[in-house]
Amino acid sequence: MKSENGKMRNMWTAAVIIMGNLLYALTVKLFLLPGNLMVGGTTGIALMVRRFTGMSLSGFVLLFNLVMLTAGFFMLGKKFALTTIISSLAYPAALEMFNRILGDVTVTEDPILYTVFSGLGIGFSLGLVIRTGASTGGMDIPPLALNKYFRIPVSVSLNFFDMLILAGQAVYNPPERILYGILLILIYTAVLDKVMMMGTTRTEVKVISKRVEEIRHAILGQVDRGVTMLYGEGGYLQEKTQIVLSILYNRELPKVERLIRDIDPEAFMIVSRVTEVRGRGFSISRDYIKKQKK
Repeated sequence: MKSENGKMRNMWTAAVIIMGNLLYALTVKLFLLPGNLMVGGTTGIALMVRRFTGMSLSGFVLLFNLVMLTAGFFMLGKKFALTTIISSLAYPAALEMFNRILGDVTVTEDPILYTVFSGLGIGFSLGLVIRTGASTGGMDIPPLALNKYFRIPVSVSLNFFDMLILAGQAVYNPPERILYGILLILIYTAVLDKVMMMGTTRTEVKVISKRVEEIRHAILGQVDRGVTMLYGEGGYLQEKTQIVLSILYNRELPKVERLIRDIDPEAFMIVSRVTEVRGRGFSISRDYIKKQKK
């Protein structure tokens, strides 16, 4: 049973990686290339190579990815190479496929639309791939190798390489296009962050009240959410107090707020966003335990 689940999980992971690379290639074909936009990573290097040599974008990306994949195999190990090989092959193959199918199709002539939709597509597609735990290959590999051998943070070296690639493209691009390139990076970075957190954020509620028992019973009984009782002390009068702590799905917050206000309009409530929650009731199914009578 476990082996079957493992196979299904691996198949789903592979499907998501392929889907992410298909979307990335489609975004490049429909928006990035027609808009003549600047971008970092392997695609950015490919744009420079095509500019000065005329080599096809997909051909260079495939060659570069294979070189980086081989280097990653020796420097980062077999396991890393296996999780990267799909992206290394899928992206250039999809790019060539869309190039042949779509030809010179033009979606818009507006550079702002090109920039916005390039950012949305790149951010979302990269987010899909990275959420699976896989690498997109290409220029992801040098920063990982530098981190392994020299302890240089991945984010630092990744940004450094991207800045070099953008600087190389800036040589032959007008100032306006450079500004569009900066806007593109800002958009896809923001979208990537959103996708990475998508579906995992929850809401944390802390309640300080003189009627904590009623609030505790209301959350347990009417919302079916777990509750933890914390113990604190007032900073001014130094009186002992109880604090109700509960983690909710975001859509449950309005109901909980109404319940608390109905019980105690003067309750002090702290609401904050939690980026990830794992455990019983969220990532694990609920397990109801009957109270034992004393």
